[in-house]
Amino acid sequence: MTVPLSIRFDTSLLARLRARAASATGGNTSALAQRLVDEGLRMADHPGVVFKDGPSGRRAALACGPDVWEIVKFLREIDERGSAALEAATEVFAIDLNRITMAVSYYGHFRDEIDAEIATADQASIEAEEAWRAQQRLIG
Repeated sequence: MTVPLSIRFDTSLLARLRARAASATGGNTSALAQRLVDEGLRMADHPGVVFKDGPSGRRAALACGPDVWEIVKFLREIDERGSAALEAATEVFAIDLNRITMAVSYYGHFRDEIDAEIATADQASIEAEEAWRAQQRLIG
């Protein structure tokens, strides 16, 4: 459910918002403003987390680093736990411990979102492997 809010924008800012909405959301300025406010609040609460567009849609990622879901998936799949798991992630992703803990913190607040991204990635991986196997049967 959404609730109306009257807000005043600087003329040039509103023009930029409308122009971006026209290309990004088919002209829905309210939807874009809501997304940008939500993402801005998330980034303020989780410094170092940014939002990126990609084939799977818009997702949380570390600035100049991997997507949050990639770090969470890695941490789930390794045998190590606790500080050993975090240290393993720093080595695999070649980023410092603070950035790994930022991703873990973000996951703690937006678990359903990240779990859905992992499920989507897992399904895409299964489908790609099935397609490859079919190709191999055809030409092999």
